Amino acid sequence: MSDEKNRSVAEAILPLVGGAANIRSVAHCMTRLRLGLADRSLVDRAALQALPAVLGTVDDDTYQIVLGPGAVAGVTAQLRRLLDSGAAAGGAAPPAAPVAAASAVPSGAEELAGRGARIRAEQKARNATPVKRALRRIADIFVPLIPALIGCGIVAALSGALANLGWVPGLVAALGAVSSGFMSLLAVFVGYNTAKEFGGTPVLGGAVASVIVYAGVAKVEAFGHHLTPGQGGVVGALGAALLAVHLERWTRRIVPAALDVLVTPTVTVLLGGLAALYGLMFLAGEVSTAIGHAATWLLAHGGLLAGLVLGGLFLPLVMLGLHQALIPIHTTLIQQQGSTVLLPILAMAGAGQVGCAVAVYLRLRHNASVRATIRSALPAGLLGVGEPLVYGVTLPLGRPFVTACVGGAAGGAFVGVAGQLGNAVGSTAVGPSGWALFPLLAGPHGLAASAAVYAGGLLTGYLVGFLATYFFGFTRAMLAEYDAAAPAPVATAPTATAPTATAPE
Repeated sequence: MSDEKNRSVAEAILPLVGGAANIRSVAHCMTRLRLGLADRSLVDRAALQALPAVLGTVDDDTYQIVLGPGAVAGVTAQLRRLLDSGAAAGGAAPPAAPVAAASAVPSGAEELAGRGARIRAEQKARNATPVKRALRRIADIFVPLIPALIGCGIVAALSGALANLGWVPGLVAALGAVSSGFMSLLAVFVGYNTAKEFGGTPVLGGAVASVIVYAGVAKVEAFGHHLTPGQGGVVGALGAALLAVHLERWTRRIVPAALDVLVTPTVTVLLGGLAALYGLMFLAGEVSTAIGHAATWLLAHGGLLAGLVLGGLFLPLVMLGLHQALIPIHTTLIQQQGSTVLLPILAMAGAGQVGCAVAVYLRLRHNASVRATIRSALPAGLLGVGEPLVYGVTLPLGRPFVTACVGGAAGGAFVGVAGQLGNAVGSTAVGPSGWALFPLLAGPHGLAASAAVYAGGLLTGYLVGFLATYFFGFTRAMLAEYDAAAPAPVATAPTATAPTATAPE
């Protein structure tokens, strides 16, 4: 979208979230505008969902507005400009048109959206456990890194394609440097974000984690072996920065205020750095190596079963909040092997949802409101933004959610079998899914072979999700309830929630 259109969307959103005075923080991930709000009761969710640019909303740790890839960055920038300039009116009444549109949403789509919202609220309450909160915080460490991972991943894929063709060796070397620079310092960024997320001084977390990638660690001997720069990767950086946070808090409690500025940073960096060198790097290196070996073995020996299980159960894992544990695993695999072989399999969950949605569209011929919801959400679903389809259509209906998971399992099995046969498909970055993942694909036989396997998985997921839903997704009672004539719809996307095969959001 143009800057003018992004600004108009930001101006429309601002009064509907309570105005500038109600906003404490502004951030974004791949598809969502994430707002820290002082009072969430001031949010007009119905009017937000009626905005054409809004694909859905998520009431989580932050209030999240799903705008889709590309649009979210521009709208976020314009919203920040509005807040910085003080030009936005706080708490202004929502525009009349969106409110009217929201009230005109026909009962079919409105009922499903309400049911999806209730499911989301119940699931959020069940997910509020210490372990799941910790996983969510760990995911929040990696989400800000996704844009750089995507950019470097695409540059790496371009460099690899040129190298395979034997074209312009000098440019290949330059592209390799561009794509590898960020990855070589990834531990520093992880350390910085970890300290920031857990309440420490971000730069101290980055300083302690930087020890891991410093070339001079090759001269240090620990556990009878010389260390290797980068040993332990993001796992080691995460552990080192967490330790730095606790060291900083401990030191600050016992050091006089007059000496804090000198003593606290010194103790934090000294003790944290030594702990990283003489313990964390070795232990995290063993864990990272085990993760890489496990992923390779899994696809080589059990690709069919692994794809079936991962593709079919990913969305239930999202509902349980356990998918967030996969983000550090993806990042570790990318850092070790150049790509993550798990993401293309997990992306098949979105393919199952797309096929399922098409079947629902055809089965509910007389439910104009639900069909309008599907029409508005389907393009985003093809690009990997599956929240509106999942929580606005398939999950509230019940049985179609299960048949969509069947489609995801079939697509995952297709990709898994290819990996078992020696053509494992990986992604050089986390974040995109659906058709948006094609530029990031990598594999042992080149981009064309990887794209063919991934496309085959998507088509399998679409087809099986469609057939399973069309023939087994509805009982007669369900058809009698939902396949009823309804008034002309207003095209709007329903409430969204947890991310699909990416991640991390």
